[in-house]
Amino acid sequence: MAELNREAGAAIQLRHRALAERVVLRQYRIQDQVWNRLDAAGHEKSLRDAGYHLSYLADALLVSDLDLFADYVAWVRDLFAGLGFSHDVLPMTLRCTREALAEMLPPHLQNSACAYIDEGIRLLGAEPAARPAILHEGMPYYDLARRYLDALLGTDRRTACQMVVDAAADGVPIRDLYLHVFQPCLREIGQLWHAHEISVAREHYCTAAAQLAMSQLYPYIVRTPRNGRRLIATCVGDELHEVGIRMVADFFEMDGWDTVYLGANTPAEAILRGLAESRCDLLAVSTTITAHIHETADLITRVRLSKPGRGIKVIVGGYPFNVSPGLWRQVEADGYAHDANEATTVANRLLAGRDGDSDMKGLESRDRTEGGNGKPLMD
Repeated sequence: MAELNREAGAAIQLRHRALAERVVLRQYRIQDQVWNRLDAAGHEKSLRDAGYHLSYLADALLVSDLDLFADYVAWVRDLFAGLGFSHDVLPMTLRCTREALAEMLPPHLQNSACAYIDEGIRLLGAEPAARPAILHEGMPYYDLARRYLDALLGTDRRTACQMVVDAAADGVPIRDLYLHVFQPCLREIGQLWHAHEISVAREHYCTAAAQLAMSQLYPYIVRTPRNGRRLIATCVGDELHEVGIRMVADFFEMDGWDTVYLGANTPAEAILRGLAESRCDLLAVSTTITAHIHETADLITRVRLSKPGRGIKVIVGGYPFNVSPGLWRQVEADGYAHDANEATTVANRLLAGRDGDSDMKGLESRDRTEGGNGKPLMD
């Protein structure tokens, strides 16, 4: 089945544009009251969105992970609701997609692709699961996080930054500021954008302000004595979500590592060049979009085959790995962790294992017995 899934995913990628056009043609014919009022630009956006659905379907099939596609469908359902689309638009879009796949894929691949679409349609018929509150009064430093978030949403980054700097000066551990202020607030901001309660411009402003606040805490971060280990931290391909991997790099600095932070949109060639120049012990790769999973796998393969990459451990993280806890094995990583704090623990144990330490209990890595169910680095 896995081989058929991979073949189906590849076939969808090969016919991507033609399939999207077939889907949109059906949508316009069946739901003309929704689509035919759109102008040429709206039609192009319809093709773009149909292409997104097909891309996520293909990516899920390539790694035989239905959960990835189901999670994407749930995300689009919430997004469409925020945009004011009728509740029947997405189910019809999936039905049109299914019909296009049945018409254009080779017969032996249709069942694999259509089974994933059917699960998406079934999911839309179920009651949406309630999303847990990100900020709540029982969490550590709730009052600080709430005030920080309110300042950001009010475009008062000066006050927001000063809050965390003052907290650090008063003795609040920098790790706690990252885990209990920056992390939940950034996730809350993402949820607000997804629900169309804030604009993408406001979301970008808040993210940039958080990075500014983090930079002002750097004097506290570099006080830790160095331990002789070195990390390269990067995003994969044209991945633009860099705050998570920036936090990971900062946590390694707090743990005594020297870090080379390459950030967002880093080509594989540049990452390999960085490995050759830095003599690092560990490569941490962040992937937040499912469409970039295959680039992550390709990068890891290239690292393994390169001379500077031999012996280097690789950990991965990001949203897709959170949705699918076993996905990190499929991209041939050595391990993953739920957040920046856990990443340092995983990394240190990986290197201890490399150096001959047999105490590897609890490690989510390829070096332990299969069956771990940890979560990945934060997105």
